[in-house]
Amino acid sequence: MNREMNREMKHDIKIAIIGDFEPERVSHRATNEALRHAADALQFTTDTDWFPTQSLETEAGRMKLKEYHGIFCAPGGPYRSMTGALEAIRFSREQGWPFIGT
Repeated sequence: MNREMNREMKHDIKIAIIGDFEPERVSHRATNEALRHAADALQFTTDTDWFPTQSLETEAGRMKLKEYHGIFCAPGGPYRSMTGALEAIRFSREQGWPFIGT
């Protein structure tokens, strides 16, 4: 799709960010900014939510990921729960959910 066609379209996209958000971490603030810049460049509106890794240790916590169009595993750990982070990755892989991690 060329850029002109894309400019005519308006999309809403929800991204789940896997990580334990800490506002003092530059990488965490940069993650929010990068997703916002990418959405702006593509003329999308984006809604992002950070998912604490401990919340993803349970099936109920992981099932909330289904409300999102994609999952981004945030850089700049350490994660409070490596188990929760890995379970979110497993969920994405097994459910065929769009995923990116760094």
